[in-house]
Amino acid sequence: MFKQIRSYFSNSELLLWGISAAAVFAAFLLFDRENYMVLCASLIGVTYLIFNAKGNPVGQVLVIIFSILYGIISFRFSYYGEMITYLGMTMPMAVFALIAWLRNPFKGNHAEVTVGRITKSEIVFMCAAATGVTVLFGYILQYFHTANLIPSTLSVTTSFLAVYLTYKRNPFYAVAYAANDIVLIVLWIMASMKDTRYISVTVCFIVFLVNDIYSFFRWQEMKTRQAAE
Repeated sequence: MFKQIRSYFSNSELLLWGISAAAVFAAFLLFDRENYMVLCASLIGVTYLIFNAKGNPVGQVLVIIFSILYGIISFRFSYYGEMITYLGMTMPMAVFALIAWLRNPFKGNHAEVTVGRITKSEIVFMCAAATGVTVLFGYILQYFHTANLIPSTLSVTTSFLAVYLTYKRNPFYAVAYAANDIVLIVLWIMASMKDTRYISVTVCFIVFLVNDIYSFFRWQEMKTRQAAE
């Protein structure tokens, strides 16, 4: 199995995963040492990112697991927006994305999805839907007295764009996730000011940001290669 993993991922991808996992583990040892759910969710997160970067549907399976764990973590800090977003939107959309990815393998290779295109009408629909979702969730989050309301609401917008573009198999899903990572870094820095244990969550999303930037360029390469083939 180790040989299969070694041959499937490039040296740079294995190095990226190794550094990401080490950063997550180091942050846990330095600032937490108690909340093993955060550690588990973070390690699953860096793993699903490297699979997503390859266009592998396994990544979407791991997203579903991560969403459940992250929803619980968010609930504990009264980040109801994050909880509702991941359990009520990201997780269900990951299921749809998994189905879409499995139905669109590149030349029959189920370890790589066919990169999709998005039309102008779909972009208009996506923006309109994102606006509607943002307004709806804004009222919901305000009703539940969500901590740090403005960035929490912005997180909903970027999360929706990310999951929609993931479903559409579009490389810009990674850009949307990178934007979401920046919002979440701000959110968890605020949480860390009250409880230093959440610094480990902040580090997690800094790592996610680096991986999502890599994923975008990896998908652009994949798009070019698939078009040539």
